[in-house]
Amino acid sequence: MTEALPPKPIHTSRVSLSQLMQPEHANTLGNVHGGWIMKLVDEAGALACMRHAQRRVVTVAVDSFVFREPIKIGDLVILNAEVSYVGRTSLEAEVQVVAENPISGERTHTNTAYLVYVALDEEGHPTHVPQLLAETEEEKQRMAQAVRRQDYRLKQKSFG
Repeated sequence: MTEALPPKPIHTSRVSLSQLMQPEHANTLGNVHGGWIMKLVDEAGALACMRHAQRRVVTVAVDSFVFREPIKIGDLVILNAEVSYVGRTSLEAEVQVVAENPISGERTHTNTAYLVYVALDEEGHPTHVPQLLAETEEEKQRMAQAVRRQDYRLKQKSFG
């Protein structure tokens, strides 16, 4: 049996990535390709989970990905990610995506994504992760929502 790992607060997993969107990221309309944003979201989510687990992780599920607003060439894309749920070996990351006009400072929330990862040991096998510690009422509510999302995934057989 593995020794219990001490729980870790949500804030220790938080990461923020920023990248200026260039012409090579966009289509002929000047909108950034959704796949490019999905790649950045996956990287941000994985980094948050690696910070929490202190292990390598692999992506195993992505919840629906809805783009509410387009992201344009010249926008600064800001991705804020944190761990929102922890199972035995799996972790869910919430990633908020914001497009900022670096000249005007205007910010637009373009989407939120939830991704599930599994932590791996040195041999590439799933390994235990520390539990998540909610420190505020808002964090407790968000963790309860994450538990419901995970229950739904398991009932849909789309994960695990």
